[in-house]
Amino acid sequence: MLTVNEIFHSIQGESTRAGQPCVFVRLTACDLRCTWCDTAYAFYEGRKMSVDEVVQAVEEYACPLVEVTGGEPLLQDEVYPLMERLLQGGHTVMLETGGHRLIDRVPAPVVKVVDVKCPGSGEAAKNEWRNLELLAPHDEVKFVIRDRADYEFARDVVLWKMPVNPAAILFSPVHGVLDAKALSEWVLSDRLPVRVQLQLHKFIWHPATRGV
Repeated sequence: MLTVNEIFHSIQGESTRAGQPCVFVRLTACDLRCTWCDTAYAFYEGRKMSVDEVVQAVEEYACPLVEVTGGEPLLQDEVYPLMERLLQGGHTVMLETGGHRLIDRVPAPVVKVVDVKCPGSGEAAKNEWRNLELLAPHDEVKFVIRDRADYEFARDVVLWKMPVNPAAILFSPVHGVLDAKALSEWVLSDRLPVRVQLQLHKFIWHPATRGV
């Protein structure tokens, strides 16, 4: 059984798929406590659902793109058969993971969006650096950036620690904290091969709105 926080149909707010309709399967529980976390309600709230029940709920939306997120979805062992079932159903499957759990068991076709935690998160010591070596060419790496120190940390990881070229490297300012213009200017000044990413859903709906 899985503990599921919510399943909803919305616009993908992040990644290279931003703007596309997507079904989100948000699983309950996380073993990180990032300072800027915007889904703390997923730490504890949830209901038990079988893999079959989750797949059925996803199929009702008739949407080809599905993202499994959290919380931290890799804390639940049943997430692996869930991703396999969604792939077998013809879905494009994305996984949003905090980057502190090994991604070696994730089915190869899944588009993994792997966080690298910057110092401003309070959780940078827990990064699982081996994940950077496990990335496939279709995967993406995300840095949530709070300030200049976070930017310099992320920049150095991109320049010196990235053994595989993923499909995208995403630099995302903490919404309402770091000015996107400042981040963009830093990226341009250093000529980094990254994509500045805003959380699109927070501009379409109020930032505190759930289920979007």
